[in-house]
Amino acid sequence: MNPPYILAIETATMLGSVALFEGDELLGLLEYRRAKSHARLLAPMISTLLKDLEVERSQLSAIAVAKGPGSYTGLRVGVSTAKGLCMALDKPLLSINSLEGLAWKVQSLAQRMDAFICPMIDARRMEVYCQVFNANMQPLHEPMAKIVEEGAFGEILAQKKVIFLGDGAAKCEEILTQSPNAIVLPSGLSSAADMGKALHQKFQAEEFEDLMTFEPFYLKDFRVTKPKNRLL
Repeated sequence: MNPPYILAIETATMLGSVALFEGDELLGLLEYRRAKSHARLLAPMISTLLKDLEVERSQLSAIAVAKGPGSYTGLRVGVSTAKGLCMALDKPLLSINSLEGLAWKVQSLAQRMDAFICPMIDARRMEVYCQVFNANMQPLHEPMAKIVEEGAFGEILAQKKVIFLGDGAAKCEEILTQSPNAIVLPSGLSSAADMGKALHQKFQAEEFEDLMTFEPFYLKDFRVTKPKNRLL
């Protein structure tokens, strides 16, 4: 049997990306880094990627999406696009936690160093979405929203090296690097390019989502605030 073609979508942060995998091998990737552009750019990029790789939509084996946590608007666009493609093409839907997808970016480095991995996605102010994984990508806890302050992550930092990455790690670098066991890689953002191995495993295990009930994983409730000053 030929390896499956899996189209992956990641819109949890301002970096939007689409990737095509054959099994867990990355065939192609398109990315953009523009705030509030997911709704405008995502669909054309999918078409461009498939056209460039000469793969018809009918040849796809599954559609995959990073389900969150992350940007509310970005996640809605990514999930609705993925579900729409699945319904139109009669293909199964795969999903991956955005933090897990980010952690895969440094998994091989963590194995070489015998380090923990802590991906962080910015959640405004000094709060981040985060989750800690061991070097074999086993989660040590569920995804959480955490305020990063002095002494944060002290328990795991006392055990071994911890690789922090993502835009959440970038804004917290000064606090995190107070520990000599903290390694901060601030440039990494969640990308569809890093999802291949996990998605292939999920496809083989037939861990498909229910299209009728699947929703983005926001982690926190969306709150709308009213401005204090109004123009009369």
